[in-house]
Amino acid sequence: MSAKFTKVFGNTKPVIAMVHFGALPGSPLYDAEAGLNGLLDGVRKDIKALQAAGFDAIMFGNENDRPYEFNVDTASTATMAYIIGQVRSEITLPFGVNVLWDPMSSIALAAATGASFVREIFTGTYASDMGPWTPNAGAAMRYRDRLGRNDMPLLYNISAEFAHSLDQRALADRARSAVFSSIPDAILVSGSITGEAAKMTDLESVKKALPTTPVLANTGVKHSTIADVLRVADGCIVGSSLKVDGHTWNAVDPDRAMEFMQLARAARKG
Repeated sequence: MSAKFTKVFGNTKPVIAMVHFGALPGSPLYDAEAGLNGLLDGVRKDIKALQAAGFDAIMFGNENDRPYEFNVDTASTATMAYIIGQVRSEITLPFGVNVLWDPMSSIALAAATGASFVREIFTGTYASDMGPWTPNAGAAMRYRDRLGRNDMPLLYNISAEFAHSLDQRALADRARSAVFSSIPDAILVSGSITGEAAKMTDLESVKKALPTTPVLANTGVKHSTIADVLRVADGCIVGSSLKVDGHTWNAVDPDRAMEFMQLARAARKG
């Protein structure tokens, strides 16, 4: 296991809960009437519910900034930093960040806010809904180190949502290659879009190929599947299943969040 990963998450298979920002200033769905106070209120309520439910970590993401960008507007990153700064004293768990889909902005936000980890698409070549997609892991990792955060684990999502990999190698081979060439602290396996589950066969093949690297399910984990997922994966990231009615764009439902972590703890004991 990565020493950086273990330092943040310990030896327990971590369950990381998403805090989805509302649409940020400059994005098409931004609610100018609610403004920054509306964003702050939503984030604060979700954090409170997730911490009360006992999750191992939380992660801030801008999933509502559709359509997504590869070079994110500076205003979006600055607003995320402002909101996280406002709630920083209320956060009792390790927290990570993900600015979709911009590795450099994700690294910058993490450094500015003191985040414990970053999730992003760092490697690969994709045909995507946003156009050709070619992230640069080398630039992102060097940027992290220049900002003095070489202690911060990078979680590599190797099966990009909203995209098709132009790399014809099997997913497990791409995962092995990413570990060899790019030094990730964990590998994430996703479904096709936000809230859609990764195939269990994909999780199994990647974990078999990477027995000593943390492999996490990145999308679509549900109350009914958490036990099966944790039998294979070294943890998971969950968002949609914790929301009111299980809908990605709703607020966190405290009861659904509490029940999910009860099931996750039981699965880990098993």
